[in-house]
Amino acid sequence: QVQLVESGGGLVQTGGSLRLSCAASGRTFGMNVVGWFRQAPGKEREFVAAIRWSDGGTYYADFVKGRATISRDNAKNTFYLQMNNLKPEDTAVYYCATAPLPSSGSKNYDYWGQGTQVTISS
Repeated sequence: QVQLVESGGGLVQTGGSLRLSCAASGRTFGMNVVGWFRQAPGKEREFVAAIRWSDGGTYYADFVKGRATISRDNAKNTFYLQMNNLKPEDTAVYYCATAPLPSSGSKNYDYWGQGTQVTISS
């Protein structure tokens, strides 16, 4: 199994930035893709970004292109989501998860962290 722990959430003003971290442990050799999702109250969980463990290839949802950067530190088994120019609609619980192949579908991800709250004030 893989254990994922997110951190870095908090309260930020509109236009501010946050860097979320996702620390992986356990059977990490089985991780091929790590993705970030978010879920706002009353809404479905939605894909934000993903990165391939092997070569760092990245994928982004249209609503974060140009505002977010997903990255990894292989030595630390840690993944990051840097988000800039944050908007109130970015308010959500952010989750990291692992998948065998790149995908924007949450059903294709098998291990999930507990989430970290991001709140953007207007």
